Order: sequence, then C-alpha cells, then structure tokens
Amino acid sequence: MLRRLFILGLTAVVPLVVTVYVIVGLFRFTDGILGKFLNRYIEAYLGYRIPGLGLIITVGIILLLGVFVRLSRMRVLRWVDKVFSKLPLANKIYLPVKRVVEFMFFEPKEKFRKVVLVEYPRKGIYSMGFITNDTLEELQVNPQKKSFNIFIPSSPSPLTGFTIIVPKEEVIFLDIGVEEALRFIVSGGVLNPGKLEG
Repeated sequence: MLRRLFILGLTAVVPLVVTVYVIVGLFRFTDGILGKFLNRYIEAYLGYRIPGLGLIITVGIILLLGVFVRLSRMRVLRWVDKVFSKLPLANKIYLPVKRVVEFMFFEPKEKFRKVVLVEYPRKGIYSMGFITNDTLEELQVNPQKKSFNIFIPSSPSPLTGFTIIVPKEEVIFLDIGVEEALRFIVSGGVLNPGKLEG
C-alpha cells in the first residue's frame, strides 16, 4: 500500500518538477547571457535591473533570424546545414538535434497525413502508423490497386521506425489526431488517445 502511494506521489511530482526545472533553467540561461551584460549598463545609468531582459532579447533574436531565413528563401539554412554536416564533430550534434527540432515542430503536422492501423509485423498483430504519401506506381506490387507509404514509428522514440507500403484496402483509418497518436507511441501505450488533452 505504501509502495503504491509512493509511486502515485512520484507520478504527480516528477513531471511537475522536471517542467519547472527546465523552464527556470532556460530562463536563467538566456537571462544570464545577454541580460547580465545589458543589465550592468542599465543599472549603472538607471539604477535598477530588468529581470528577464535576456530572455526577451533572445526571443527577439530568434524571431529576427526566422524572418531572415524566410526572406532568404531558406538559402541561409541550407548553407548552414551544408557547413555543419561537413564538420567532423559538429555534424554528430547538429544533425540529430536538427532532426529532433524539425520532428517536434514541423513533421507531425506537415508530413503525417493520417493516423492508421496496419497488420504489422505479421497478420493478427496491429501497429499504429502514419500515412506519409501515396505510393508511386513503380513501387506497387499491383499497379491497379492504390497503396500508401506508411511510417511505423518506434516507442519511445518516434524519430526512428520502418517505412512500409500497404494496399489501401488493408489500411484501417483512425479518427484521432497526429499529436494524440504520438503521445500514445512515446508513452509506450500508457497514454491512450483522448486520455490527456492539450
């Protein structure tokens, strides 16, 4: 009984503590870089400090970079990718982090069209996946029948998985959102779709 209560307490406390720790750490980190430097001059001339100044400036710089990248029609981003992909140590850090960021902010909405169930890896066992595109005629076993390219992500890291080609009649379409499906996959099935909102 005590063990169960302790585990329940942990499940309530740990996500809260980790979330607060990350937010506070991010605030201190960004405020400590630019805020510390600028506040030194503000305090000298105005007599007070502005808390969170570094965070505000960092957000502003990120937004300006976004505008700059968009105006350059992604040429700057492609150049940065090219440079960092050739650097021996940097490419081991830059490329995986870039993939994670792209997956978190772009891929689920832009690349994954529908959440589906397919019999995989064998008949009678179902896996959740995402339709990524219609299959090219050259890749279909039967060109007369429509097929889909389906990405089957791994748990708990949906960045890796398998791409399979499945005929349309063997695909079961699910009435759930991509974000809900990703929560289900990341949690290893602990969080069923619709269990947590937002």
